Amino acid sequence: MRKGLFVSLICLAMIAMSLGVFAEEKPLKAAFVYVSAVGDHGWSYAHDLARKYMEEELGIETAYTESVFGPDIERVIRGYAQKGYDMIFTTSFEYMDPTIEVAGDFPDLVFEHCSGFKTAENVGNYFGRIYQARYLTGLVAGKMTKTNVLGYVAAHPIPEVIRGINSFTKGVREVNPDAVVKVVWSGSWYDPAKEKEAALSLIGAGADVIAQHQDSPAAQEAAQDNKVYAVGYNTDMSHFAPDAHLTSPVWNWHIFYERIVNEVKAGTWKSSSYWGGFDDGLVDIAPFGKMVPQDVVDMVMKRRQEIIDGTFKVWPDKTDEELLSMNYFIEGVEGKIPQ
Repeated sequence: MRKGLFVSLICLAMIAMSLGVFAEEKPLKAAFVYVSAVGDHGWSYAHDLARKYMEEELGIETAYTESVFGPDIERVIRGYAQKGYDMIFTTSFEYMDPTIEVAGDFPDLVFEHCSGFKTAENVGNYFGRIYQARYLTGLVAGKMTKTNVLGYVAAHPIPEVIRGINSFTKGVREVNPDAVVKVVWSGSWYDPAKEKEAALSLIGAGADVIAQHQDSPAAQEAAQDNKVYAVGYNTDMSHFAPDAHLTSPVWNWHIFYERIVNEVKAGTWKSSSYWGGFDDGLVDIAPFGKMVPQDVVDMVMKRRQEIIDGTFKVWPDKTDEELLSMNYFIEGVEGKIPQ
């Protein structure tokens, strides 16, 4: 009897151990909610490159839904939570409140919201110091303009966008104090027709370099068609405008996503606000177009290294709180901020 009981206990222990191993090896699941189609460029594409990295390099099971707007936002986020995804990444500013709302009903899941400012016990937020890259592209643009008029196709009048315009202008004016940056608002993150129309209006106003803060390459294509220069955004957009594209501020989102995966695996994740920059590789600039002179490349790369080393700050007189709430234009910007 005792021998049989002993064998039974051993068997139960082995089963428990095998179940424990299975539980440990069960892959984590991560879901992504995108504001635009993934395509082969832009904001959602940059995030999706990182999602694929999570699958291929980190062994994470992932899913995503693209082009999510309005009342569908909360429904899509809640759907992933109900399916038990361990991590849910919501990647647009307007997803902030729906993310907070859904997260309250699923306290055991990890939510991360991109570009917002609210947090909760199980909701972190994340963005990057893309203004550093905007500033560097401004240095390039300021050197390349001949008319001393540059155009900026802006999305929404929120601090993220305003900070980018000001940082770009800061770079432009550092190397070309006589230049001005004219701003036209599209009122959307992704509307190729409006973006192209805005770019054409800026070109008509004398701009010979066009910058943008949207997901599509429409502004790049307008510049290419009208033989002026352009600065892209999110990813390298040179293949859309090979004769116009100077460079782009770009994102390396896998830097952040890998960090979150490691924290969740280790059981150390806590809600926080992340704002990475050149120093940790989250932001960078795309390769320079062939039309950019080597002396300009050298100047910009020297300043880039200074930012990485911490010996140069784009906004040395501003706190992070002031940068994150920036709601005004600096000298050199021409345009109004919609109220």
